[in-house]
Amino acid sequence: MAVTRAGLRALRPRVFLGGGPGWCPRPASSNTSDEFLKEKRAQIMSRGLPKQKPIEGVKQVLVLASGKGGVGKSTTAVNIALALAANDSTKSVGLLDADVYGPSIPRMMNLKGNPELTSQNLMRPLKNYGIECMSMGFLVEETAPVVWRGLMVMSAIEKLLRQVEWGQLDYLVIDMPPGTGDVQLSVSQNIPIAGAVIVSTPQDIALLDARKGAEMFRKVHVPVLGLVQNMSVFQCPKCKHETHIFGTDGVRDLAKTLGLDVLGDIPLDVNIRKTCDTGQPIVVSQPQSDMAKAYLQIAMEIIRRLPTPPG
Repeated sequence: MAVTRAGLRALRPRVFLGGGPGWCPRPASSNTSDEFLKEKRAQIMSRGLPKQKPIEGVKQVLVLASGKGGVGKSTTAVNIALALAANDSTKSVGLLDADVYGPSIPRMMNLKGNPELTSQNLMRPLKNYGIECMSMGFLVEETAPVVWRGLMVMSAIEKLLRQVEWGQLDYLVIDMPPGTGDVQLSVSQNIPIAGAVIVSTPQDIALLDARKGAEMFRKVHVPVLGLVQNMSVFQCPKCKHETHIFGTDGVRDLAKTLGLDVLGDIPLDVNIRKTCDTGQPIVVSQPQSDMAKAYLQIAMEIIRRLPTPPG
C-alpha cells in the first residue's frame, strides 16, 4: 500500500497488519486485540517464509547488529556509513534506522523534520553529510514512546524498507535494534543481505549476546563479515595511561571461537560520544583523528569481504 500524507500522520496510533489491504485501527478491547493479533500471526506463519525481494535501486545491504544494547552499535553504524562514502566518493550510501523503539539516527546525523512524499507516494529520505537517511524518528516526536506490538513494528519496518524512494544506492547500512527478535528476522527474511557486522564491547556479558546475534544470522543464511570490538580501551587524556575498562580482547577471543575476523578496534573516547551527541560524527568532524581513521579502516575491511554486487 502506498504511503499517503494522512497515513504518515496516522502511523503512530494505527497499524497495518501484514497481509491486509490497508491501515486497520487497533481493536478497542484488549482481549479482542490479543485474539486478533494471534490469529493474524498464525495466518502469516502458515504461509511459510517470505520470498526475499531486493530493495529497488539498492545494490547491497549491510546490517550492523549487536546482541546487547549499550555497546555503541548506532554510533558505529553512523560512522561506518560515513566511512563507506569517504573511502570512495563515487559510491552512494544510505542509512536506515531499524530501531523502532529507540531511533537515534536523526540526532546523530543532525536531521529533523518529516519526509516528503514523491508523486508515487513514496517517502523521500532526509539527507546530511551525503548520506540518505530514514528513521521512525522522522515520523514521531523525539520524546514520544512507541508502544507497539510485534506485528505493528514489523509493518513499520516493511514500510521503511519498501515505501522509501532510496534512489540508486551502492550501500544501504541498516542499524538494527539490539537482540534477536521480530525486526531482525523480518529484515533477514524479506530482503537479500550482503553481510552482517556484529558490534560488541569486550565485556563478558556483552559477548554472550553478541554470539547469539552471530549465530542467528548464520541460521537465516546471512553471511557474517566479522566483528567490531568497540570501547576496547580508554586512554587518559592527561597521562596517556591505558585502561581496559570492559576487558581485554574479548571480541577477538569470540571471533576465534566463531571462526570470524575482527574488522577493527574502536577505543572508548569522549570525542566519539560528543560528536555523535551534537550531530557531527567524528568521521566528518575530525577526519584526521585516530578514531576516524579506525572507522575508515573498518569500512575498507567490510568492502573487501562483501560479494561483488549484481550488475
